[in-house]
Amino acid sequence: MFVADIFGDYAAVAPMILLLIAALIIPAVHILGKKRTATWAVALVFVVASLLINLYMLTEEFTGSTLGMYDYNAYTGLMVLLFQIVLFLAVLVSNASTETTRLHVGAFYSLIIGATTGMMFVAGSSDLLTIFVGVELTSISSYALVTMKRNDSRAAEAGVKYVIVGGLSTALTIYGISMIYGLFGTTDIATIAASTAVTDMTWMLAVGLVCMVAGYGFKIAAVPFHMWAPDVYEGAPSPVSLFLATGSKKMGLGVFFQIFLVLFVAGSSLSAICGEEVQYLFAIIAAFTMTIGNVVAIAQNNIKRMLAYSSIAQAGYILIVMAVMTEYGVASGMFHMFTHVFMKGGAFLIVGALICAGIGEKISDYKGLAKRAPFLAAAMLLFLFSLAGIPPLAGFTSKFFLFNSAIGGVDGVTSQWVWLAFIAILNSAISLYYYARVVKAMYIEKGSSTEKIVIPKTFLAAIVICVVFVIVLGVYPTLLFDLCETAASVLLG
Repeated sequence: MFVADIFGDYAAVAPMILLLIAALIIPAVHILGKKRTATWAVALVFVVASLLINLYMLTEEFTGSTLGMYDYNAYTGLMVLLFQIVLFLAVLVSNASTETTRLHVGAFYSLIIGATTGMMFVAGSSDLLTIFVGVELTSISSYALVTMKRNDSRAAEAGVKYVIVGGLSTALTIYGISMIYGLFGTTDIATIAASTAVTDMTWMLAVGLVCMVAGYGFKIAAVPFHMWAPDVYEGAPSPVSLFLATGSKKMGLGVFFQIFLVLFVAGSSLSAICGEEVQYLFAIIAAFTMTIGNVVAIAQNNIKRMLAYSSIAQAGYILIVMAVMTEYGVASGMFHMFTHVFMKGGAFLIVGALICAGIGEKISDYKGLAKRAPFLAAAMLLFLFSLAGIPPLAGFTSKFFLFNSAIGGVDGVTSQWVWLAFIAILNSAISLYYYARVVKAMYIEKGSSTEKIVIPKTFLAAIVICVVFVIVLGVYPTLLFDLCETAASVLLG
């Protein structure tokens, strides 16, 4: 294999090595070349090369490779692929985005690539400390990315809120990890799961688990740790909003999978102690997250804020996995994470493209869009209806798998989480209302102008990619779902 020949003992982290090299050399490329497009091209080449190498490693079943505390397996490769897709979409449109024209280009690409490298590192980590380091690498880079719109008070406010909330989440997380380490004498997740050092619930175990749930709950904007998300998504440049909504959140959800699913799968020592209590805790968080996200989204007039609350609700749907704790549930959750990248990513791409064309961020600014930009209006309709779960789009298929895992999964036996699936279905119906508001503005209401809208070609290409996958994954889910099932079995096996 050429990957092993080139990278040798470091083959497991080959995709990350390429991105780290890019993050280091891009500022120099920008300073020496002094051309924005050249810097963008170099960044895009490295991103695509990293993505192709990871695809090769996945198709060739390059699994079982280990480097220290980092393991490359089917789960790692699939999560890394998700993060690379998000990075590719964000980088592809960044050069044409009017929101990033005044940014320091070298710093922007180094930060967004560095943040993705942190996500990729988290995906292959099996230790509480290495996961923490990867999460912080992503978080610190994200703080800077949000505030890069100079002379924009919304970006400054969003950055301050993000840093304060992020600092609190970091403190809670590291305190929780210290409690777990004090009890078990290790931070290796598999070792903790198999340990019999603790045979009953203690205050240290309870505090440690609650602090980690709260700390990482901030990262995915789960209720009640969600209030930063709307301000940050509104204040950040659209490519950064896309990156945070579809990438950073998925990293947080992956952390929940890697820590709590491994700790509390059937047969582990902790499962016997408090497994059911933890499942109900996550079920309650999921129910409140999806409900509050959808209800508050109804009142939003700014489309970025509406999409932010929609993202909160989508995180609630995926948290169903943490209540169910089955392989089928994990596979369904991962599949929905991928479809969400294309649904929500596509919506943010359209918002960014219209900002480039001088269209505002209010829903009322989208009046008459169907006549001014028929393709963009049709694409936005597809993305919003897919998010609402309308068949035969990808959102319907992934929600069907996800809700089915709560009802009974593949074994046909009704589970105790039917009530959670009912709440999720009800919330999907609620979400259709505020998505329909945007569709109504685009297709029914008359705008103040009939002038045709022209958007940059890179935005058009990225939107087309998202449209294709939203349709293909809806009618042909086995294209990806089989890989998700393999990844789930590896994670919980």
